[in-house]
Formats: sequence, C-alpha cells, structure tokens
Amino acid sequence: MFYGGNNAPSFKLDNTQIRNETQYLIEKGRRSFNEGDTIEEKDKGISTFLQGLKKLELWIQRETDTLILNTLKTQYQNNYKEVETMLTKLEQIKKNGNQPMAIAQGGGGGNNNSNKDENTKFKEALQETIVPEKPNIKWDDIAGLVKAKESLKEAVILPIRFPEIFKGARKPWKGILLYGPPGTGKTYLAKACATETEGTFFSVSSADLVSKYVGESEKLIKNLFALAREKKPSIIFIDEVDSLCGNRSDGENDASRRVKTEFLVQMQGVGNDDQGVLVLGATNLPWALDPAIRRRFEKRIYIPLPDQPARKFLLKHNLKNTPNTLKEEDFERLSQLTDGFSGADMSIFVRDAVLEPVRRLQIATKFKKLPGDKYMPVEDNASGPDIVNLNYLSLNQQQLELPQISAQDFEIAIKKAKGTVGKDQLKDYEKWTTEFGQDG
Repeated sequence: MFYGGNNAPSFKLDNTQIRNETQYLIEKGRRSFNEGDTIEEKDKGISTFLQGLKKLELWIQRETDTLILNTLKTQYQNNYKEVETMLTKLEQIKKNGNQPMAIAQGGGGGNNNSNKDENTKFKEALQETIVPEKPNIKWDDIAGLVKAKESLKEAVILPIRFPEIFKGARKPWKGILLYGPPGTGKTYLAKACATETEGTFFSVSSADLVSKYVGESEKLIKNLFALAREKKPSIIFIDEVDSLCGNRSDGENDASRRVKTEFLVQMQGVGNDDQGVLVLGATNLPWALDPAIRRRFEKRIYIPLPDQPARKFLLKHNLKNTPNTLKEEDFERLSQLTDGFSGADMSIFVRDAVLEPVRRLQIATKFKKLPGDKYMPVEDNASGPDIVNLNYLSLNQQQLELPQISAQDFEIAIKKAKGTVGKDQLKDYEKWTTEFGQDG
C-alpha cells in the first residue's frame, strides 16, 4: 500500500479541504457503484472512488499528526480492498451481461470493442491536455521572481527560438521544478511560458495520467511523451507533480510503483530523441518527491513569497482596471503592511477592499444626485441640496454610481486580511532550498 515518506517537515498543514474532498469522492463513488443500474454508472462510480483514493494518498503525504496518520493508513488499506472487490464484481457483471466496457473516466481508457490502434487511442485522449490558445500572460505581468524568469527563459525560450546555439556541451535543460508555498505564482509562470513560446504546451495533472485499469497509466505516460516528441518543441507542464511522483516505500502497491518507474524512464529519455522536450513540474511539497524524480528535474527553482516591491506591483496590477484614488504613498504603505502575504493572498486582499463600496451601498440610506440622473451612496450624516433619501433597490443599473476605491477601503480590509503561509513552513522551504534547490 502507499504510505507517506518519513522525511516530511514537522509543521502542521491545514488538511480540512483535502479531507472534505477525499470523503466526498469516496462516498460518492461508493454510492454510484452500489446504486448504479448500468455498467456505465458502476464504472463511473469506481472512477470517482479511485479519485478519492488519490486524494487520500496526498492527504497521507501531508498529514503530520501520528494518530491521524495511522488511521488514514488503515482507511487506505480498507478502501483499497473495497475497490478491488468493486472491480471484481464489475468484471463478473460484464461477463454475465456481455456488455461493452465503459470509457475509464479521467484516465483516457477506451472501449474494448474499438478497432483503433491502442497508441492512437491514448494519444487522442491526451489531445485534451494540449493548451490550444495562449493564456496571454507576459513575463512583465509577473511580480519579481527575476531569477526564476531568467532560468525559464534560458530553458524554454532560447532553445526554441535559437536552437543552433545549443550544441555540444551546451544543452538545454530537460526538467525544471518550480516549488514553494501555495499561491506564489508557479502556475502563473508556466502560463507565461505557454504564452511566450511557439511550441506545443501540454498541461497535465495526475488525474489525466492515472487509470483504474492495470497497465493503462504507464501507457498514458509513455504516449504523453511520445506525443510531445511528435509535436516538439514542446513543454509538458505537470501541476502538483508530488501527487504523481511521491516517495516510494516498501508497502507501496505495484501499480503506483510502475507508474513512477515509467515516468522515470520517460524523463530519462533512454532510446528516444528528447531534444526539444521540456518537463516543467510544480509542487507545494518538494520534500514529498521521490529522490529519483527529484534528480530528473535538473533545475529546481524556489518560488518564494513576494517581497515588498513585488507586493506593491501586485497591488497596482490588480487595480489597473478599477478606478481608484490611491496615491503612490498609499501603495507603498499597503505593500509594507502585507509582509508575509503570497500572491494569492494579495489578490484576495484587493478583492475584499474593492467590495467595501458595495457593502456601504447595501446599508446606505442617503445618496448624492449626480448629473445624468445618477446616484452615489454617501454617509448617513451627509447633507445638502443634492442629497436624497433612497434605497439602492429602488434604482436601476444605469442610475447607480459607486464611489472610486479609496485608501480607506484598504485600511478596512487590511484589518481582516491574513496570510496563509506560516513562518515554520517558510523555514522548511528554505532548508530544502539549501540542500537541493536554488533561489528564484
């Protein structure tokens, strides 16, 4: 069975979300299988149940409480036996009913009666992972992270635009890992790579590469790399790569071990021309990666929390399309007050602040009449010939005018804002960077 590694850091993560997702998927899958009237419904139930098992694996990797961890391991063993029983029952039903096998949800499986070549079938399933349109995110849209952007340009942009300069010992990187706290811009950097490159960009997750049918996950991984070689220059971006390539252990099931082995073989590129294929991984848990996988990522770049100039940039960037009255000194002060915030935290902070005028609107009893038959909410103690008593519900959309966002709105929001990354977590990232990574 799969168990988490023993080298995980000691800080306590909030696993509420992953617990809820795990319980929801397992219960939904169990109910769908038990209550399903058709093979397709039961097949879908098993797929959902297996998604819950993958979430449970990730939860085991993240859990630091020993008592909870032991309970989770027992739960995993029981659920694994349960899904094996489900598969046995389903196969028996198929034999008795002589019905075709349903498509494996999320794993790219296919109909057994199909006459298509198996590799073609898998490649067609993987076509959905190709990003058809560029995300339109430029390097300049990303705050700070100068070293990370330089490394990615060196590994992604230059080899594609100027392949002739990468000859002999000067070879482009084949694997880059972006790691750091949640919400620091790892996926955003990947989107910038997709925008700036002219090649094919694959965006995959463990759900795209894991199938409930024995042997199909390895074939999906093999065909993913084969498709990337066909369409090179190409980038394979794997988000939350730790959920696919976590630490191997003695009690790990054979299916998980085979998946990781195939991934290692494909990243190594033995017997294949991998020139023009880059694997770009992102993770919040670099210490959960298998050491052999870690070695395949030749460049490991730490994406830290934004510094003060970067937070100032994020404030301005998030407000660029919103009318406001903030001055340069306001941005300077707010960027100092948000020390320890991630990029995602900054985005939430700005969204909360720009909602302040809406909150005042809902309780306003007085409005200022403006030219063009428009009305703007004002304080209850406001007076004057252009102040009228109104309720906002009596106005239509064309009549309502909200005041511009002000520094006062941010002063209110900052009192409620909290960062989501603890100092203990940062120490673990810094320690891992000292041992295996490089600053971004």
